[in-house]
Amino acid sequence: MGLFHRRAALALAAALFSFPALAADKVNVGVLNAAGDVGLFIAEARGYFKAEGLDVTLNPLDSAVKMMPLLGTGDLDVGGGATSASLYNAAERKIDVRVVASRARTAPKYLYQALIIRKDLVDSGRYKTFADLKGMKLAFASPGSTPLSSLNEVAKKAGFKLSDVDITYMNFGAQVAALQSKAIDGTIMVEPYLGQAIASGAAVNIAPTEDYYPAAEVSLLLYGDKFIKERPDVARRFMKAFLRGARDFNDVIADGRWKSGPAADDVIRIFAKGVNMPEATIRNMTPQYADPDGKVNVSSLRTDLAYFKEAGDVTSKTITSDMIVDLSFAEKAAAELGPYKPKQ
Repeated sequence: MGLFHRRAALALAAALFSFPALAADKVNVGVLNAAGDVGLFIAEARGYFKAEGLDVTLNPLDSAVKMMPLLGTGDLDVGGGATSASLYNAAERKIDVRVVASRARTAPKYLYQALIIRKDLVDSGRYKTFADLKGMKLAFASPGSTPLSSLNEVAKKAGFKLSDVDITYMNFGAQVAALQSKAIDGTIMVEPYLGQAIASGAAVNIAPTEDYYPAAEVSLLLYGDKFIKERPDVARRFMKAFLRGARDFNDVIADGRWKSGPAADDVIRIFAKGVNMPEATIRNMTPQYADPDGKVNVSSLRTDLAYFKEAGDVTSKTITSDMIVDLSFAEKAAAELGPYKPKQ
């Protein structure tokens, strides 16, 4: 190679190496720092988002209800939590937020959400059956949310109305403290706060949701309209990374219990850091069922919507659950990843 050609080759190489790397696509995500967020925590900790060229920020919020306006404006791209009346009301106002995947639901042996009552009320005999919930003060994260739909299923079985119960609102962490201080009588709570409340001695697990509302969709992944329409490829890559995290979680769970071994230990460590709790608390919790393909039990959403309409939280006569569900991103991501095969 002549001197000229060598210099040209060196100049080209220098130009290539000095060319700036493409910036990662930024994605703002709302999280509740609850069990349903574990797929996101794993995807972040293990670099799955970065592998898809994404710069993801996880933003803690008290409830999915508070995410709705932020998803509508585009200040959040992705959200997570229970479906709510606000999701349907936003759709009625043409503020489109879509359910795009399941994050956590109950299933046989996966009893991570339950009705709990203060231990002293159980010990004294004040609480014996579901009917004794009448007159009690129960706390929930927000109005028009699916835990209230779960309570409605309890009420139907016991023959009382939700108006017979004194309902107040506070986040999960505050609910644990309120049980300990006897400021509330009970709640329907998810892990890891459920295990924390029981371990503290303040409350008793009365009945898992699976007993009165089987296969309840407790936590869902939500996409804002702008994210779907303006950045569909980013939304697809995000889903792929999320499902990788969900599959890693599935790998270390069997029949609603943690497996033993280093793989489970690492997921527990990631989980504990994400929710800012001791690893022992996470290890003692009952894990949720996380569908490895993100499939949603739409029947559960229909049950919740029927309750929201009955309660007057949703007034639209025409809105349906199918209108707010878009599983195309999960289906495409699952197809790219291939059939899920649990690691041994």
